[in-house]
Amino acid sequence: MPANARNGLTEWSRYYHGHELLGTDVLHARFIDHRYARHAHDYFVVALVESGAASYWYRGAHRMASAGRVFVVNPDEPHTGDPATRGGYVYRVLYPRAEHVARVASDIGPARSALYFKESVLEDRRLASLLSSFHRHLANTASALRCESFLLDALERLITHHSDPRHTARTVGKERPAVGTACEYLQAHFAENVSLSKLAGLVSLSPYYFARAFEKETGLPPHAYLETVRIRKAREFLDRGHTLVSAALLAGYVDQSHFTHRFKRFLGITPGQYIQGAKFQQKPKCPAL
Repeated sequence: MPANARNGLTEWSRYYHGHELLGTDVLHARFIDHRYARHAHDYFVVALVESGAASYWYRGAHRMASAGRVFVVNPDEPHTGDPATRGGYVYRVLYPRAEHVARVASDIGPARSALYFKESVLEDRRLASLLSSFHRHLANTASALRCESFLLDALERLITHHSDPRHTARTVGKERPAVGTACEYLQAHFAENVSLSKLAGLVSLSPYYFARAFEKETGLPPHAYLETVRIRKAREFLDRGHTLVSAALLAGYVDQSHFTHRFKRFLGITPGQYIQGAKFQQKPKCPAL
């Protein structure tokens, strides 16, 4: 678990698979040197910063979340992640899938059925308290019923106080036709060594114009979009029981070492940690909670 050390502090991370709790996976980590590559998820990110401060590029600007604040990232919106202080930061993260959050929102009311969080850094002590309670009960192997109750209360608070029904997130698949075609091709041929010239040729555009149009529409350059797809596919392969080597090759990586490096750059954990992620009912062996 420990990785890099600075000023007596060490990096560590613990990942929990949470398929029994609304499909929500969980991360608890201290990052000092780790920096996330620009990427996007097909699920929400809801992170409570416990100590230090995290900075990240999101929606065209650099933002910072200090201790006690919660930051939120919508699905399919590109972002990065960096420590904002020399000592890094400790944070607890929820990764709830969009369909499950939407289910909670629909129970709250039809006006909340289309979820979008306009503000990225939230100062909400009640929300922070609910998130902290959920994470701590999870770490202390409380009953599933108790953990779910805190999780649902946190999501309800997040939705009712911070979602913006006047805005909707960018719908994947609604890009201009040329970019949409390229996205579909990358999703179907993710394991291949696809060139920029190949993609541009598919939609009859020059490589230069295509690359600029693609990033403007998706928020990611074509190579980063392809890697995002590969990481998603690799997770699916791992969930199905494939070995690290098999998942790496199936996802289009030349070897396990490269796969492990890129996986951590995108998700903050290694593929091995992902496989070993504890179920919510298991006792985690984490640093002081």
